[in-house]
Amino acid sequence: MGAGGMAEVYKARDLPMMEVSMSRAGRTRSASRVAVIAVAALSAGAAYAHAAAQAPASQPNPYQTIENHFKLPDARTIGSTAAIDIDRDGSSVWVFERCGASACMGSSLAPLIKFDSSGKAVKSLGAGMFIYPHGIHVDRDGNIWVADGRSATPQELAKFPDARGKGHTVFKLSPEGKILMTLGKAGVAGTTPDTFNQPTDIIVAPNGDVFVSDGHGGESNARILKFTKDGKFIKTWGKKGSGPGEFDTPHNLAFDSRGRLFVADRGNSRIQIFDQDGTFLEQWKQFGRPSGIYIDKSDTLYAADSQSDEKVNPGFKRGIYIGSAKDGKVAAFILDPNHPKGSQEGVAVDSKGNVFGSLTSGMALKKYVKGRSSTSQ
Repeated sequence: MGAGGMAEVYKARDLPMMEVSMSRAGRTRSASRVAVIAVAALSAGAAYAHAAAQAPASQPNPYQTIENHFKLPDARTIGSTAAIDIDRDGSSVWVFERCGASACMGSSLAPLIKFDSSGKAVKSLGAGMFIYPHGIHVDRDGNIWVADGRSATPQELAKFPDARGKGHTVFKLSPEGKILMTLGKAGVAGTTPDTFNQPTDIIVAPNGDVFVSDGHGGESNARILKFTKDGKFIKTWGKKGSGPGEFDTPHNLAFDSRGRLFVADRGNSRIQIFDQDGTFLEQWKQFGRPSGIYIDKSDTLYAADSQSDEKVNPGFKRGIYIGSAKDGKVAAFILDPNHPKGSQEGVAVDSKGNVFGSLTSGMALKKYVKGRSSTSQ
């Protein structure tokens, strides 16, 4: 339902109570407004119903899995990976993984890896820099933005003292790994404009403004922050909750061609859509319980659901939902290869339409290409 539709529904519910003290003329005018509001709400509701008409995860799967596409050197293995993105060249893939494990404390491995179109690892960066690799974004200039999602626990610090003073930060890196900008205070969790508490993702708008999703559930934050291209704080919005503009684990970010900001509000099993000033526009629940979202140049929306089951978001399955960022209609669904479990959190799509997924607890990378059409999941 559109933002206007949702807002008008709330107004329509409130107006009858307000009419009690109105004059006859006031009641007449109010009744007219209610009629208009009701029509708008019903129209918005009909559009939403159309977008979500199909049963969840019932859409066809026109993709096949390409096994063993990604190749690492020296028998290295991929660790937990929450995010993945495409290089400016449109075909290479950047992965921000957790040093072959579930975190990077005590590891000498570089967690930021670039794979060419053949799946060969051609570059690795960031050894010793991170605690908990999470979000990644490649901007229009080819710079790589990454979010280090937490600091080390006291128990981890006792074992890995070098981890002190790391985490809760967002870095802008050159393609060669040079630090160009740092947002947040390393190792410090906070709620101020210059501190984060478990940042999850970053994205850069066409005008250079930087948006950060901050909060990974529990006692962390639940907000979006906006900065200038130079890192100057502009504004923040959001708090813990389930209402419009509130969040429970804002996990990933994407822009559509209209410049609208899509937020994977995972804990609330929805995508929320905002303008770049933070005004709430819409919410969509037909894309499952999204951990990752990606919108391509044609406004096709890909949402990776890594948590849905019959207890959490019942009726939905884990996998990648594919649809339109314009009207919210879901057209295809790639079932998670580890269904009914599965932990595919990251999703990205190259210029040829190949889909890539990254797994957290599954510690793997996946490639899907169009090649078959099937309604069976």
